[in-house]
Amino acid sequence: MKTSYLFPYKYKKYAWVFLGLSVIFGLSLLFINDDPEFSRIYFDSVYKDGEIYQTHINFIDEIVMVILIVSSLLVAFSREKQEDEYISKIRLESLVWATYVNYGLLILAIVFVYGFAFLNVMLFNMFTLLLFFIIRFNIYKFKLKKQLSYEE
Repeated sequence: MKTSYLFPYKYKKYAWVFLGLSVIFGLSLLFINDDPEFSRIYFDSVYKDGEIYQTHINFIDEIVMVILIVSSLLVAFSREKQEDEYISKIRLESLVWATYVNYGLLILAIVFVYGFAFLNVMLFNMFTLLLFFIIRFNIYKFKLKKQLSYEE
């Protein structure tokens, strides 16, 4: 089956490596609130009264999020070694299921989570749709491979 919207298969293994590293590094940045010195960019700011003070920004979390999104997209939407109609069907069903689950959880979070904690919910929500899709798609692909090995 010709699918023009999928990335080549060769990107998938590299994307898995970057996805794993970005998840590990992203979670460590989330739970360890100490940003490393090399990731700080310092700049001077001026108050209204002319007083100068120095502040900094951290760019590591933005880089990790971009790598996480790009690697997730490559893992999710790269061709399989044997891309056929059944794999396409599993891919579509997994995407629909992940969308339902993701927005169902978002609705629950809207109803039950308030204040500053809701920002964390929205942060995770940026990534959960792709992660739910990747998990379900690979589980069903594994089940298919297992079922085919039993038939042989």
